[in-house]
This record gives sequence, structure tokens and C-alpha cells, in this order.
Amino acid sequence: MSEKSEIEKILVERSKLESLDITDSEFVLTDKVVQEYAPEIAFLYHIREDESEEQQIKTGRLHENRILGIILKFYFEGINKVTTGEVEHEYKRYFREIARSTTSTYLNMLKKESTLYTERDGRVAYYIFYEDPPVDIKPFWFTRIFCIVPAYFNRANKFSSLYFDADKYIQQYIDEYGHGDKELLVRNFKFIIGLIILKILKNRTSKCIGCQFSKREMYKKLEEMINVAIKDRSDVLPSELLDDLIENHSEIPIFNGTNIKEESFRESMTKELVRSADIFKKDLDFQIMVSSRRKDSRLKQIKALEENTTIPSD
Repeated sequence: MSEKSEIEKILVERSKLESLDITDSEFVLTDKVVQEYAPEIAFLYHIREDESEEQQIKTGRLHENRILGIILKFYFEGINKVTTGEVEHEYKRYFREIARSTTSTYLNMLKKESTLYTERDGRVAYYIFYEDPPVDIKPFWFTRIFCIVPAYFNRANKFSSLYFDADKYIQQYIDEYGHGDKELLVRNFKFIIGLIILKILKNRTSKCIGCQFSKREMYKKLEEMINVAIKDRSDVLPSELLDDLIENHSEIPIFNGTNIKEESFRESMTKELVRSADIFKKDLDFQIMVSSRRKDSRLKQIKALEENTTIPSD
């Protein structure tokens, strides 16, 4: 078996062992989208492999990296200062839980290094970036300091909430403009958002490849598998839809993506997405037809891999 095939087999086997027992309501939403929209990667997209954690080396730097990534996630939401308790809560949402004392230790170390500073409100200490994170920096250098997992999964969560509110936003559009096939527009709206979510997951994985703590070969294979799912759902779409909307909305602001702060996110974003679902309806109709056939084929390939047999690709 080739090295790539071996890694793919490990990913599938690992996914069976590590299938998320998802209880967080936001993660449940994202998982439901992926299960419905791209079931061929539904048990793979969430996998996180950190060599340092597994081998118990450089774990201090790993904890700092993750804590800064959590504070970055809040920063993208317009929340510039966070407490130890908030960091602790978010840490166990995204990573293996660590003790509160460990969280406090590394927050204080980051303060001593002048990466963070504190403000107090009575007995509560708030941690704040000493300087705003850099913009338009190469991902390799960015991931030396920040874990990007919380920011990307949080972004996927926000788009997942739109996916399941499709009926409401399409009805608002029809009420305003007085025309439109609701069933068709809902389908197209959800297809666009599903593709954005896949690209968010892909962008997360591609950044993890450059992380000093990661199992790079595992992430490279995972990226390849997500890329196949994306290509199956985008290769006949026009560049105006892919480049001007989907690409931009699937990236975080640090890397020149759309800023989706909560206060302005839903209203402006949904109008743009619904208009695109209407304007590009013929392109989407053809893409969805093609994608449906490919999805069935990919699921057969995954089943064959699980059974250690082979099925030729398209």
C-alpha cells in the first residue's frame, strides 16, 4: 500500500475511534451541515493531530499557541478582553481539557512576555492583546504564534446557523422582491453556504499543515480529501461566484477574508447570499446535478476503503 493510501486508511480508522460525541449546540449544527452536505468527509473534517501533545514535548508552547488562538477567536467577534474562565471554557470546546491552574499559568506567562496585558474590574482580571494581531501575514509565520482552529471552527459555526435558517431568509427575499421559486432558492442558498463551510474547513486544515506542532502528513492528506469534496461541488461554477463570494467569505480577516462580527453579520451577509442563489440559479442547478452523482461515487469509495477493497475514481 502506498504511503498516501496508508495515511488515508489511518484517517478513516481514526475517525471511527474519535467520532465526536458532540454536545456543544454550535458544533452539533456544523456537524449536521457536513453530514447532510458532504457525508463523504463527515467523519474526517474535525480530526486534529498534534505531535507535541501526543509525545508530551513542547506542550508549554502548544498551550500558549492555543490560548492565543482562543483570544483571537474572541477578537474576531469584537470582544477584545477575556477572563481566565472564558479561556478555560473555550479551551475544552476545541482541545483536550487542561486544568484551570494550567490556563492561569500560561496566561500569566504570556503577560510577562508582554504578549498580553491585564485590566481589572474588582477581582476579575481581563486579558488583552498587547498589540493587535498582524494582518496579511504568511500563514506559516502566523501559526508559529496563534492556533487558528478556534477561529475557523467558530466561523463554520456561524455559517451553519445560516444554513438551517435558509427558509426564513429566502421568504424575506421573496416578500421584498415579490418573486422567486422558494424551494429552488432554499436549495441554492444552502448549497452556497455548504460550499463556504467546506472551504472554511479546508482553510483550517491548510494552515495546520504549517503549524510547528502538527502531524503534517496527516493534515496534507486530510486537506487533499476535503479539496476533492470542494472540487466535486464547485468545478462548473462561475468565477464571479467562487472568487467574489465563496472564497472571500470562507477566509478569516487576518488572511484578507470577510469580517463577520456578530452585529453586522446576518443582515448584510444573508442578503448577498440570497441574491447569489437567485442570480446564479442556472449555474447552481447544473453544479448540483453533477455534484450529486459525484457524492454517491465518493461515498462508495469510502465504504470500499473501510472494507479494504478498491473502487475506481470517476
